[in-house]
Amino acid sequence: MEQLLGAQQQRQQHHQPHRSISPRTPTRPHLQHIPSNRFRDHHRPQPHAGLRILRITPPFFLLLLAAVYLLASFTILSAPAASLRPAKNPNRLIVPMPPPSPDLFELDNGRIRARISNVGATVTSLLVPDKNGVLGDVVLGFDSLDPYLNGTSPYFGCIVGRVANRIKDGKFTLNGVQHSLSINSPPNTLHGGFKGFDKVIWEVTEYNKGKTPSVTLKYYSKDGEEGFPGNVSVTARYSLLSSMALKLEMEAVPLNKATPISLAQHTYWNLAGHSSGDVLAHSLQIQGSQITPVDETSIPTGEFMPVSGTPFDFLTENEIGGRIDQVPGGYDHNYVLDSGEVRSGLQHVAKVTDPSSLRVLNIWSDAPGVQFYTGNFVNGVLGKGGAVYGKHAGLCLETQGFPNAVNQPNFPSVVVHPGEKYIHTMLFDFSTK
Repeated sequence: MEQLLGAQQQRQQHHQPHRSISPRTPTRPHLQHIPSNRFRDHHRPQPHAGLRILRITPPFFLLLLAAVYLLASFTILSAPAASLRPAKNPNRLIVPMPPPSPDLFELDNGRIRARISNVGATVTSLLVPDKNGVLGDVVLGFDSLDPYLNGTSPYFGCIVGRVANRIKDGKFTLNGVQHSLSINSPPNTLHGGFKGFDKVIWEVTEYNKGKTPSVTLKYYSKDGEEGFPGNVSVTARYSLLSSMALKLEMEAVPLNKATPISLAQHTYWNLAGHSSGDVLAHSLQIQGSQITPVDETSIPTGEFMPVSGTPFDFLTENEIGGRIDQVPGGYDHNYVLDSGEVRSGLQHVAKVTDPSSLRVLNIWSDAPGVQFYTGNFVNGVLGKGGAVYGKHAGLCLETQGFPNAVNQPNFPSVVVHPGEKYIHTMLFDFSTK
């Protein structure tokens, strides 16, 4: 009977295309008119006795049809609601939204000028004045977005995640479940795996060009991406303040599962200009009296080592190249940040000075650690304007959670639960000496 009613509904919809018929509304069956017995022509041949009985008792047939009608109505209305619930607009064609396209967005406050790409939420260019007011580009990068897209960029200027830095053997256990991640830096996972946040195209949700220009980018990281559990909504907002400062506000919200989250901004700085050579003459101060020493695969041992009396001591300003030869391979270590000077809720992390341009960069953040990296693996990279970036062509100061913290119970936890929000803010404040 449901099939008969369904077929009749289809015929009605075909002939009446503008009428919407809900599956929950039973269609009234077509009743054939049967003439009353009193109008029958007595001179016509008499039908068979069985047919005569039906024709002379029309109430019986009407009762039968009524019973069938009620049965059909009950069957339709008692069917599972999910299979009968009509669409809000059954005639509307649902077209999936196209993925965002790679693009660049310029921020200019009249003093400094930044170019941000939605590929990896990357700072591709940052023009800052020197002691004479001459603008210079102080970040390493590329003229084209292709290297950022195809994975040949050594993390120039991007945001890395879901977990920055290394996770030992690409494994961790959370709530009794072991998770295996992509091993993109054998034997470990580095910066989120083969396709971390730096290699995806973020959605631009807001772009302002006013006195405090900004761009807000968003990325939705799915459950199982590179092996990490749970869906996560990530937001990054770059803005230029009225002073010569670039601010970055990062947030991440796990939607359905607990998951480790630790984002980092991975710009390579060269305050003398991106094409000026190495940064070994830059002076550096880091507000960290301890580092987390590492093993032969750059995984922290879980210990805390005081920097005093070692080539890792930058508590006072020191030239980067002064003792780098005492550090096998160069600097690539996490500093435990001390509680020191605070500005707008952010603590002072580091100060970098270039002796030639006299540009100064002060970094502020609310993260517990900072990775100091001297571009040890940059070798012959063709960059902006034909510049060739060699070893130590830039330095990174990546504020972060501690490396491999998800496997080290004595490190600050990087696990974020549903209902919680990960917040990480950085301020890059420029001046001249």
